[in-house]
Amino acid sequence: MFKYKKDNPTSYALGTTLAFELLKHRPEMARRLYISPLQKRDDTYKQLVSLAREHHVAIIENNEKIFRELTEKDNVMVIAEFEKFYDKLDENENHVVLVNPSNLGNLGTIVRAMAGFSFLNLAIIRPACDPFDPKAVRASMGAIFDMHVAMFDSYQDYQETYKKQYPYPFMLQATQELKKAEKRYPCALLFGNEATGLDRSFLELGEPLIIPHSPLIDSLNLDNAVSIALYEFSK
Repeated sequence: MFKYKKDNPTSYALGTTLAFELLKHRPEMARRLYISPLQKRDDTYKQLVSLAREHHVAIIENNEKIFRELTEKDNVMVIAEFEKFYDKLDENENHVVLVNPSNLGNLGTIVRAMAGFSFLNLAIIRPACDPFDPKAVRASMGAIFDMHVAMFDSYQDYQETYKKQYPYPFMLQATQELKKAEKRYPCALLFGNEATGLDRSFLELGEPLIIPHSPLIDSLNLDNAVSIALYEFSK
């Protein structure tokens, strides 16, 4: 009954911290707040309940089944159910574009890094993992609720919609080093799949960049590469 499915219109934020983030930043998307019978009725509980009531979110305190079905750990005391949201991206702001990301943990970590550097617009090119899967939401530590998220069937669809963003594809085949690049804003930082990267056709777009690293590794993890790029472009 409560098992998450990608096609469902709702998802779940697992944990007290994530529930707070949802209620603070996207309260209009919150549907129900489930509280475990094992949750201490302390100040944190009182603050959470007060916030939920303020936004007219239903509070359910006697449903243990949802915790058995959705959580793999015994320390999850709060689950917030919310409606998935897809937004129009801000055409005047910087974007991150992920082409066919496949790892939920990486995706959540990238979202958290984006929030840390005030990049709040995320475009995802299908096929891709689900940004609202509870595992991705948890890996983001709730930062997903600060994001504008849009899905596209191709990079061309994204590019036709957002023409202001100057593209910077990050590729091992590029010759221009990140730190030497002339940075234009608003920008679109483009990253490919964890295993395959971006197709060579992306070498024809904007200014392809490479992040130099020692020969001790073949490549950087996707989430590490995105974090480095965000840092450089936020200077």
